[in-house]
Amino acid sequence: MTATPDIDHLRQWIGRTQEASDIITAQLVKGLRATLFLDVGTPVESDIAPFTTHWCLAQPVVAMSEIGSDGHPARGGFLPPVPLPRRMWAGGQIEFIDPLRVGDMVTRSSRIFDVTMKTGSTGALCFVSVDHTITTPRGVAIKERHDIVYRDLAPPGDTKAALAPAPAPAAKHRESHMADPVLLFRYSALTFNGHRIHYDRDYVTKVEGYPGLIVHGPLQASLLIEFAAKLRGGKPPAKFVYRGVQPLFDGAEFSVNGNEVAAGLEVWTANAAGVPTMKGTASW
Repeated sequence: MTATPDIDHLRQWIGRTQEASDIITAQLVKGLRATLFLDVGTPVESDIAPFTTHWCLAQPVVAMSEIGSDGHPARGGFLPPVPLPRRMWAGGQIEFIDPLRVGDMVTRSSRIFDVTMKTGSTGALCFVSVDHTITTPRGVAIKERHDIVYRDLAPPGDTKAALAPAPAPAAKHRESHMADPVLLFRYSALTFNGHRIHYDRDYVTKVEGYPGLIVHGPLQASLLIEFAAKLRGGKPPAKFVYRGVQPLFDGAEFSVNGNEVAAGLEVWTANAAGVPTMKGTASW
């Protein structure tokens, strides 16, 4: 088992900032539309891009010699060097202010908001919260808080991952898709995400102890946001709050679901057994 992180040391990263810029191209929009099961079309200058296109922009690029064992850039730098080996996209919240468009020069300004430790059923958990402001020449387009969780490897013979919560209530709105390696590869390529849990089956099963390749958290969140917007005539939510419930693995169909609630829409992804893997609330 990994040593407990030194939280006092890691909290020294709070307040660190980073800025990066990138351009939304028509080719990127075509690829992302295809990967999110949207109409690909022929995007041209000023066309509205998928609502989470910013997750594909200005991703960290390091030399091959600077990549860690999990496929991410070696730890340290902007994000704190949390020693726990498993890294997952835990959730967050997004405010959509102005649509991103083909041709936009987009700047992401990021700040480490908080670093905290908790204890879960699998042991120590370290949460890193990052605030992002996404701007275009028109002004602020998106405000976001992104929560990352780090955890230890599962001990040999651990069976906790097999215990699943009860399935979600019946959904009024539902669509289903196949979680296959091609879908995961496409999204990893679009986001320049080298995390091996999404494409390296030997690594994810033999090193991190999961039963299969893991469907990206941001891919699930993107599908939920697009689904919510479709149910509201193409209008994105003013605010979307979401959290990962448990991993979604490849090899079977999964569903994207929604129900009307007082706050707007309750949406969730679920595995083939109907068990939720990510939950979100969209409000307008």
